[in-house]
Amino acid sequence: MGSDNQRTRLPAQTYGTGRVEAFSDGVIAVAITLLVLDLRVPEPIAGVSLAHSLGELWPNYLAYVISFLAIGIMWINHHSMMKRLMAVDHSALVLNLLLLLCIVALPFTTALFSTYLNDRSGAHLAAVIYAGSFLVTSVVFVALQWLLVVRRPYLLSEPLTPVQRRSILLRGAVAVPAYLLAALAGLLTPYLTLAVCIGLGIFYFVPLGPRFASAAGR
Repeated sequence: MGSDNQRTRLPAQTYGTGRVEAFSDGVIAVAITLLVLDLRVPEPIAGVSLAHSLGELWPNYLAYVISFLAIGIMWINHHSMMKRLMAVDHSALVLNLLLLLCIVALPFTTALFSTYLNDRSGAHLAAVIYAGSFLVTSVVFVALQWLLVVRRPYLLSEPLTPVQRRSILLRGAVAVPAYLLAALAGLLTPYLTLAVCIGLGIFYFVPLGPRFASAAGR
């Protein structure tokens, strides 16, 4: 009954979340699948073992795992965000579309980084572009969260407490300075970019606990 009353108070220019979520899931699924295209079977070379050939492809494997986890975590957070909504408006649709634009570009920047990681002439720029693509994606995601949590709370199916609101925004915002650091680190060494991205992946892979939520509410 309460949900029905909330729906009647929604502005006229709002839309259901079903199609948005289905479209987003499809686009993210394509993006995460495209990552595997950078994993190629090594060509047989006389006198070179398969183990050696596979070992030389370690940048491809590592970049694949990092990007797969990053996109997967984005999907989990996007799914959780959508489940909190009962409707979206035009601004939310535009930001969501911009987010998908950024996510679809990640397989390209991943392939670029893995290809040039061991190339002295291009490794630094490739690392900056790789981390920069995640930085832009994170900025857009945080902007979408801020719009829905702060500017459009009436789109939520249930109101958030101040603690919940701060926790969501703070946890999402961590990625912005972290990926900026990863991009700047790429100017020194691309391996430091890898280290920061791995650390950030581990941070987001750990579920949000009540202790973090309490700290965020202070």
